[in-house]
Formats: sequence, C-alpha cells, structure tokens
Amino acid sequence: MDSGVLNGGTSWKLPGCQLEASTYSGSELSIGQSSSNQKNKEVVDYDMEWQEKDSGKAMETSDPEDYGMMDEEDCMYDDYYDDGDCDGNDDDDDDLEYDVMDSVAYDQFLAAKFDSMDLPPGVEVTVPWLAPKESEQPQPEMPISYRPKNEIEHVIERKFRAFKQFDTVPEFPDHHFLSKNCAGKKPSKDWVKRVQQDWKLLEKDLPDTIMVRACEDRIDLLRAAIVGPDGTPYHNGLFFFDIQFPSDYPHNPPKAHYHSGGLRLNPNLYQCGKVCLSLLNTWSGSGCEKWNSKTSTMLQVLVSIQALVLNEKPYFNEPGYASSAKTPTGERNSLMYNENTFLLSCKTMLYSLRNPPKHFEDYVAGHFQEHGGIILRACKAYMEGVIVGSKIPDDEEETEESPQEVVEDPKPKPPPPPPASYSFRTSDNFKTTLAKLYEDLLMEFTVKGADTDKFLAEKRKDRQAASST
Repeated sequence: MDSGVLNGGTSWKLPGCQLEASTYSGSELSIGQSSSNQKNKEVVDYDMEWQEKDSGKAMETSDPEDYGMMDEEDCMYDDYYDDGDCDGNDDDDDDLEYDVMDSVAYDQFLAAKFDSMDLPPGVEVTVPWLAPKESEQPQPEMPISYRPKNEIEHVIERKFRAFKQFDTVPEFPDHHFLSKNCAGKKPSKDWVKRVQQDWKLLEKDLPDTIMVRACEDRIDLLRAAIVGPDGTPYHNGLFFFDIQFPSDYPHNPPKAHYHSGGLRLNPNLYQCGKVCLSLLNTWSGSGCEKWNSKTSTMLQVLVSIQALVLNEKPYFNEPGYASSAKTPTGERNSLMYNENTFLLSCKTMLYSLRNPPKHFEDYVAGHFQEHGGIILRACKAYMEGVIVGSKIPDDEEETEESPQEVVEDPKPKPPPPPPASYSFRTSDNFKTTLAKLYEDLLMEFTVKGADTDKFLAEKRKDRQAASST
C-alpha cells in the first residue's frame, strides 16, 4: 500500500513512521510524496522502507486492547482513513468522521492497564479513567425542603415513628442551664449513681405523652416535651422544659425552666420560664406535695407538671381562686380563662413549629403531622360555640355513628349548651382571634404533611361563595 487518505487535522504518530499534517479539510493527502498545490497542506515524509515490509504481517486494530501494542513490522493504518468521507468541501467539517476508539472504550483500555498494579491510596482520584463515574459517586442527601411533598411527608412520619421516648444526645447548645454547671468539675459517685437511676426510671416508666433527652457530656441536663392532655385547653399542644440536677441532688429537687416563647398560658408557668410547683420547692405545699430526697424522682416531677399544671381548669391554680370553684362566677371565669389559654396554646404550637428545640425537631414535625387534623377540627368547633376542652369526635367516629346520613344541605347541629347555672357564651373576640390563628395553623400543618385536604377544600368553597356574592 503506497498511498492513502488522512481526513481531519489530527497528527498521527505510528511506530516506524512519522506523519505530520496541519489542519485541513476535505482534501486528500498522498502518502509518500510531497504536495504543495493543495489548500492547507504541508509536506509529509515517512520512511519508505516501511512500505517494503511484508504486508502479510499486518494486523487489524479493531479490538481496543490492541491499540498502542503494535511494533514496527505490524504497523498498519488502513482503518485510520476512509476515502468516502472526502467530498472536496473545505468548509464542511461536521461530516468528517473517525473510525477510532471512542472515549469510553479508551478509558476502559487504560484502566485495564492498572488492574494488576498496587497503587498508593489517593492515586486513583488523580487519574481520570480510574476515578468513579459521576453516576457511581455517592450523592449527598437532598435537603428535605427540596423534596416532593409526598416524600417529605414520608420522611417526617418515619423519623417521628423512630423517635424514642428516652434517649441520650451528645450536647445541648441551647439549654437554659448550659452555663450553670452545678454538678461541679468532679461530681461525687453518689450523685452520678442517683442521676443514672433517674435515667433508668425515665427510660422504663415514661408515659407515651412525655419525651425526654439526656445529655451525655453534661449528665446534669435534661430536656422534656410534654403533650397537653385531652379534655383540657392544652390538648394536643407541645410544652418543653429544660431540667438540671443540682450538685446536691437529691437532697434538693431539680431545677426546671419552661420554654414559654414569651407567653403565660398557666398560673404556674411564667413568661420568664419559672415553674411554680410544690414538688420543685417553688411553691408552698405539705406532706407528699413537697420534695422528698428518698422517694421523689424526676419522673414524678414531669408527671406532676402534666397532671397538676396542664389540667382541665387551670384558672383555679391561681392563688385565691380555688375557693370560687364550682360557683357560677368561678366557673364562668374558668371558661373564659380556658378560651384565652387555648389561644395562647395555639400560638405556642406555631412557635414550636417555627423554632423547635434542639434534638426535638423531628418529634415536633411528626407530632403536628399526626395531630394537626384534630387540632383544626377543634378550632372549627370552638368557633361555632363548642366549649373549649370539650371532646371533639374524629371523622371516623362521626361516620360510624351516622352512616345513613346523606350530605344534602345538612342542618348544622347546635353546639352542646354549657351548664345552665353558668350562662356562658363564647365571646366574639375569641372567635375572631381564633379564626386568624386557624389560618396560620392550617398553613403550618399542611407544610408538615398533616391531613388537611378537607379543611383546604372548605376554604376554597368559602372563597368561591364570598366572590359570588
């Protein structure tokens, strides 16, 4: 073979011969001779003795593994050019094709050379063909805020179900008592032993509606989340408390701080975070109401806050008001106090959703995803005149009680009247304020994946009715 066509502007260098050409397009270049009358061509020389080699020793190089492994005698380049692609058009470079190894095959070929080599750690990263492909590299987890809505709901629910009632965490950067290390640099063995006993008791006997996190580095610190009991103006709310075991514990009770968000929704829970409770020696009491170093426990403190502070009629927790219980005036005042308390509880829900305490972010999101529908139903019922704290039936309970009812212009059922001696009616100011909070809660619960479709549909229906009038 004494001549050929080389398309494109690539320089090729083969063993035993030298080919050099500048950029040209759509022209033929004769091998073994000089050419100066063609556009963009240079003289190409090569060793003419190579042409005299036995052509029978030539081998095809279509297999990627044969590239770069030919000797002088086997050098053959018939596959490197194609006369049919040359059409004489100097400006048409897009039609030029190379019958050469593609980049993927070439990378695989080069990578195979290193399979048997013991490379130092890190070398693979610097060699492009040894590095993993982009699709093979581990991808960082997508932030939850950028995921599809149904996936966000699933993630929130999964983390909520996996949330333990009692667990330890490495640190509490936002704990109220963080800067007050009452345990001292070297706590006594008896102190440590007693604190660990409280941990075990909490882990074993916590009720389902109380969650606790203990600090590993500062075992004197705890954080608790208490769910508001049903039948109270605190129902389905979340209330957070920071706890510290003092250095002389258990001779003195733990210290407690309530996350108020600047709101006072109970006579025993101050805006500054103070918790008034006889068991904490922050209020007067006698007998078993006071802290006992031998029998009182941290579990007892948390259960007492839930049962005695977040109760059905917190108005009577105020000093001097207990004597008015079960009187018409006292009961009316109590019902009015419950209305204001529920409004503050709703504001506390919004505060917790937007500023969840450290290590309780997953629990806050999951709790309101699960209970958001119940809270919204209660808001709607209270705005219609139902007494705050009354039992609100679930949608499933309403369906079971009246499966035969047909929804055709149903007549609204009047709310159950309060006891006749109280002569109490829900205030208009309460309804107006709750209506605004309802809209904020509806938005926040929807974002967290709560079942709010029914409430959103009602909202659209109300807007359409308002626009048509």
